[in-house]
Amino acid sequence: MNLPLQRHAVRAHYYTSIRGDQERIEEVYGALWNLGFSPTVFKSDRTRDRSKGVDIALSTDMLSNAFRNNYDVAVLYAGDGDYVPLVEEIKRLGKGVYVSYFGKSGLNNNLRYASDTCLFLDGAFLEGWRRHLGVHEDS
Repeated sequence: MNLPLQRHAVRAHYYTSIRGDQERIEEVYGALWNLGFSPTVFKSDRTRDRSKGVDIALSTDMLSNAFRNNYDVAVLYAGDGDYVPLVEEIKRLGKGVYVSYFGKSGLNNNLRYASDTCLFLDGAFLEGWRRHLGVHEDS
C-alpha cells in the first residue's frame, strides 16, 4: 500500500514514561507540547514494566481512531516487534501503517514486514519539527 501522506500531520501524539516527581512529569509534558505534540506522559517506577502503560495507551488510541475512521495512514515511530499485532489489526481495518524508526534503536524485522512502508529517521526528525514550528537551533 502506498498512500500519500499530507505535508503536515493533523495531529501528532507522543507517548512516554519517565522517572521523577510531578514537576518533572509536567516539565516533559510541556516540552513535548511546545514541540507540537499531544503528549501522554506516564510516571515510571521500578516495580512496573516501564513501557506497559505507554504501549497500551498508544495501541488503544491507534485502534480506536482507526475504527472511528479518523485517519487513512498512521505513522508509528517505533521499532519494537510488540507492535506487530497492532499494525496487522489496523491494516485489517483498511488503514495504512508507516513505521518510522531511528537507527540506534533499530527496527524489528517482523514489524518491518508487517508495515506498509518503513522510514529511517536519523538526523531528520527533530530538525523537521523545528522547521515546522519555525524554531531555530540558536533560539
